[in-house]
Amino acid sequence: MKRIALALALVIAPAAVASADATTSRPLAGTWRLLPKAPIVPNDGGLASVWTGKQMVVFGRSAKKGQGGATFNRVAVAAAYNPATNAWRRLTPPGPTSSFMDNDAVWTGKEVLVWGQGTRLGYNPRTNRWRRLPTSPLLSIHDGYGIVVWTGREMIGWGGGCCGDAFSDGVVYNPTTNRWRALAPTPLAGGNALGAWTGRELVLFVGNLNPDTGKPWPARLARAAAYNPATNTWRRIAPLPAPRGGANVVWDGHEILVVGGAAGRSAARVGFAYDPATNRWRRLPPMDAGRIGAAAVWTGSRLLVWGGTTSPGGSAVPGHGVAYDPRTNSWSPLPQAPLVGRQQPTAVWTGRSMITWGGGAKTDGAVFTLGRRAS
Repeated sequence: MKRIALALALVIAPAAVASADATTSRPLAGTWRLLPKAPIVPNDGGLASVWTGKQMVVFGRSAKKGQGGATFNRVAVAAAYNPATNAWRRLTPPGPTSSFMDNDAVWTGKEVLVWGQGTRLGYNPRTNRWRRLPTSPLLSIHDGYGIVVWTGREMIGWGGGCCGDAFSDGVVYNPTTNRWRALAPTPLAGGNALGAWTGRELVLFVGNLNPDTGKPWPARLARAAAYNPATNTWRRIAPLPAPRGGANVVWDGHEILVVGGAAGRSAARVGFAYDPATNRWRRLPPMDAGRIGAAAVWTGSRLLVWGGTTSPGGSAVPGHGVAYDPRTNSWSPLPQAPLVGRQQPTAVWTGRSMITWGGGAKTDGAVFTLGRRAS
């Protein structure tokens, strides 16, 4: 396979631009309602979901727990929730799985693609059938990537690693050709990246430290870069001013918003926004409480954040969600949800409502619908 030469143009990283704090105590207009009971009980992590245009498809794992915390008999579980009928139905994916890490899911317009360590599946809602994605020598070194996005044509996975590993390779899956290909070599340091698809590029930010040694990565390795699949090239960009594990990242059509995540022994209240057009960062006003492992969706005008914990490995969870409005550069609380807060819930945006479900071994969920004055 012929590859286009790698572009490694060095860009000097400008400093983040501070912005005035802006918060409001007035709750965002909208209403919550509980979901009916789901037919699956994922209790082994790996929760992922997509919105297909008609239903929310949830994929996870269920397992038996033995003495001393041993896990065995892992099986994949999946279900679909239809807001029009307010009903769930159980889906039947392939049974046993070797996966023990997180899963990612993307919607192609025709299929739900589920990808994780030991898991490569496609689900067609029209036929109600699953298929296994092809294997590839590209996946023999490691499988289950740190960040997975859908570009509109292909699924890209990059980085990741477990237990001291920090990979810096990437692969692409094209459902039309049913084939995998490798990304061009990257200038980035390895590991679990934060990032988002902008409609043109996959923008990635990695941490400063090697997870295996705990020492800083060599200066020659970039801490941020953008990948263009049309040219198969990378470009260096300004790094995230303060690396944040467990942060939420969304593309709002103009900027990449990075909120929450771990800042030392607590969760970060202050986030950042990155503008690819100017290669500059700005500082966001603080949230009322930091959050790690929250669910986040972009509504088309606001970032909605719900759940998460206030410290790494902690159990304290904020009692309500929050919304960020880029037009006013301000945060506002969401109305109180009819759910107990939890870590790692999953959520989708339907075009009118946020559906959030599961997380922290919970199996309940709810729908938040924006009010007219918030739409």
